[in-house]
Amino acid sequence: MFSPLRCENDIFIKIRMKITKIQIKNYRLLKNFSVNLENDLSLIIGKNNTGKTSLLNILQKFLCTTLNTFNFEDFNIEFQEEIIKKIEATLVEEDGYKKLKLELNIFIKYEENDSLANISDLFLDLEPSNNELKLCFEYELGFENYKKLKEDYTSHELGRGLTDFLKKHHKAYFKMKRKVIDTADENIFAEVEDSKIRKIINIQFISAQRDVSNEDGEGTKNKTLSKLSYKYFKPFEDSKAAHVIDLQKKLIDTDTNLTSSYALIFKKVIDDVEKFSYNSSKISVRSNFEEINLLKENTSVVYSENDCLLPENYNGLGYMNLFSMIFELHIIFDQFKKTHQEQNSSDINLLFIEEPEAHTHPQMQYVFIKNIKQFLQENKETLNLQTVITTHSAHITSQSDFSNIKYFLEKDYQVIVKNLSDLETHYGESGDEKINFKFLKQYLTIHRAELFFSDKIIFIEGDTERILLPAIMKKLDLQNVGTKNYIPLLSQKISIVEVGAHSKIFDKFLEFLGIKTLIITDIDSVKENGARRKTRCKVSEGTDTSNVSIKHFLPGKSFEELKNITEEARVISCGDAKIYISYQNKESDYHARSFEDAFISLNIDYIQSKKEDFNSLKNKEKFDDPNPDFYKIANYDEGDFKCIIKKSDFATDILYLSDENFTNWETPDYIKKGLLWLMKN
Repeated sequence: MFSPLRCENDIFIKIRMKITKIQIKNYRLLKNFSVNLENDLSLIIGKNNTGKTSLLNILQKFLCTTLNTFNFEDFNIEFQEEIIKKIEATLVEEDGYKKLKLELNIFIKYEENDSLANISDLFLDLEPSNNELKLCFEYELGFENYKKLKEDYTSHELGRGLTDFLKKHHKAYFKMKRKVIDTADENIFAEVEDSKIRKIINIQFISAQRDVSNEDGEGTKNKTLSKLSYKYFKPFEDSKAAHVIDLQKKLIDTDTNLTSSYALIFKKVIDDVEKFSYNSSKISVRSNFEEINLLKENTSVVYSENDCLLPENYNGLGYMNLFSMIFELHIIFDQFKKTHQEQNSSDINLLFIEEPEAHTHPQMQYVFIKNIKQFLQENKETLNLQTVITTHSAHITSQSDFSNIKYFLEKDYQVIVKNLSDLETHYGESGDEKINFKFLKQYLTIHRAELFFSDKIIFIEGDTERILLPAIMKKLDLQNVGTKNYIPLLSQKISIVEVGAHSKIFDKFLEFLGIKTLIITDIDSVKENGARRKTRCKVSEGTDTSNVSIKHFLPGKSFEELKNITEEARVISCGDAKIYISYQNKESDYHARSFEDAFISLNIDYIQSKKEDFNSLKNKEKFDDPNPDFYKIANYDEGDFKCIIKKSDFATDILYLSDENFTNWETPDYIKKGLLWLMKN
């Protein structure tokens, strides 16, 4: 077992220093970006194009190579415009020049008992309380190169525009620099050699672009795992381990036997070479197996299925992806451990795993994140290891610690980071607020981690809306085929979430993430019953609503105001989140209290024509009344007016008796208007 110890004057010192924060400026969407890293595992989540891969890329460009691999497109769009504007403007003097640069800052905290051998000469002050180091990486345009760039562009004769000129020539003017900066005063700094930084941070990646294939064919291109087995063995080729020496002995024996056979096979050729030789030269053909080449060219990974050995590419892509990650993890961990045997090993090992869920079904994703957490836990004491996993998987997110999750959000063409550990503070310290946060945390991690990856959300109360809403959305999409600026609802990334009467608990969560949300609920009219209690009633008789969501999101409004609310007043803001409160409005001279009487009042002819087929209904004669009492039909639970046996069965009957495009019934207006609002970007 290896241990992250460094021997200094015969004293072994455990290394505990950690990267606490990464800041980035002007790189792609990471214009003014900052993310905190956890001591062990940080899970980065977010929708597509929110900078997760960009974070990995800039670390690779600065920490994994000394070459300049930047492209002009790596500059943030606004920063590109700033560069162009400054080059086209009048030349400024040096004292008025502000450096144009792309920047990466890595903050490292160390403990009192840490080994400081690799960082001691980077301290810029001797303040004992300062236990933080700031490493700064810049791709900058210094003043002299700024002047030269202006001169060269002005005098070039190719007729190339400034943007094209910069795309082709920016590397001649922008230069990479590595510094350590005083955290108290940025004007105090010292340049650092790349070799020094590599002693502090060893960074390894398992990229999302993994070489995984199960295509049929010959050759090594379809032998992903076999190639990884060679890569896994390579660090062992100089090992003195017993199993490696045993392999080498077996290869020597094989060489001896094959050389004897070769002498017979090649005898005629050897004799002719000797005959034609002018200087009595002789040749021989000898076997020269080397274990590393043997593994590279002649090893196959197979798997067993019902006692039959099958080629690795007969596995599904999900298993191939999983197996290849296991190989790569072992290869990386062996590299980490090998450095710990050296006197000048790196202080921090940083591992990035990008989108481990590729090709895998949900159950396999659950298994992966559980096992990888255990795997990392087992190795964290033998390595000073920090791990970052990026994912689009709600299943991986649901199995992760809430406090470890970093949510990447694109806003105004740049990425900001929300630490879910900060969300608790938004809910406050009171007993009810703590209960609300506990409910939210459990609900999101166990049931609805998908909300983190949604563009929009619909909150519904119960089974009826859950069953019918997808059909209603499809119906609306079909009705608007060819409509200008209409974006089909079913083509959008919308999560439908059943929350009962608890949508108010999500207000701070929606504010935190800034997600556009539609809340579909009921007006739930009530009136005084004479005993200082309120009972449900027709909307026309109501004096108030009992609906918790309406009271929470539309506070202070009288019942008359709620009944006659405008479309604009239904939309409220929670931070950057826009929320539309959808409940029944007056339609065809009837104001419904619930979805059921809204639907029945609008579709009485449809129900009358098919009432014998509605197995969810009883007392069906009530639907034949010339003036049906929609309120009683939909809301009474007993007596002769109990017409709906079970609401979820009623919703299912509506679907079952619909025509192919849902044209034989109408959608209640309040739901239609809410969906049309949500449809727009």
